[in-house]
Amino acid sequence: MTNKPLILVSNDDGITSKGIRVLVNIMKKLGDVIVVAPDSPQSGMGHAITIGETLRLYEEDIFEGVEAYKSSGTPADCVKLAKHYVLKNKTPDLVVSGINHGSNTSISVLYSGTMSAAIEGALEGLPSIGFSLCDYSSKADFSHIEEYVYKIAKQVLDHGLSKGVALNVNFPPKRNEAIKGVKVCRQAHAKWQEEFSERFDPNGRKYFWMAGNFVNFDKGEDNDEWAIGNNYVSIVPCQYDLTAHHAIKQMNEDWDWSELS
Repeated sequence: MTNKPLILVSNDDGITSKGIRVLVNIMKKLGDVIVVAPDSPQSGMGHAITIGETLRLYEEDIFEGVEAYKSSGTPADCVKLAKHYVLKNKTPDLVVSGINHGSNTSISVLYSGTMSAAIEGALEGLPSIGFSLCDYSSKADFSHIEEYVYKIAKQVLDHGLSKGVALNVNFPPKRNEAIKGVKVCRQAHAKWQEEFSERFDPNGRKYFWMAGNFVNFDKGEDNDEWAIGNNYVSIVPCQYDLTAHHAIKQMNEDWDWSELS
């Protein structure tokens, strides 16, 4: 028997990414680790789940001393498979996702497979964290954030999280100066302005390639974009309840519901 916390690790960059290897090694210092992660990159999958197609799951021996599985499914699928099949009657004390190669600040949280794995954990009532490093390189340097990952995960294990909440943690890339500290903040008001390039394959068939630019409209200093830009770690508590609670009162007061009855 062990009294160590049970920690489930997943991601969206795939089970062979550098980021998940770093995360597994950090989590091993905190508890017993089990990995269920996609067999290939799943960035931008959001909270997609696999319906109407087969899901495959294979055991992998790639993390020393750690039980690990790769799945053909999405990050959310991986957490579901872990909770309901791999772990059977065991409940994780913590779900961690990442460490993602690239930013998941602001609006990107909606598209992020990394955060969808964490939010799936929150849906299951489990304390969950998504970790992202704002460096898209497959060989990104994680050395400056390892201590922060450990301490943030330990804080959650020690103190828990509010029901239905997952933490979206983003780290600035390695710079010449040390990280200044941690900011618990809000999601910035920003978006992607997409462009679609029309192209043709060698057979003359049309296809499109999506590109675009990230535009930050937020001038505040209490958001994740500001924190990362000023060399802080940003922590945004996220919830899966998407209800616009402030709009309910306005709609009940201002709309003429008699026209709709």
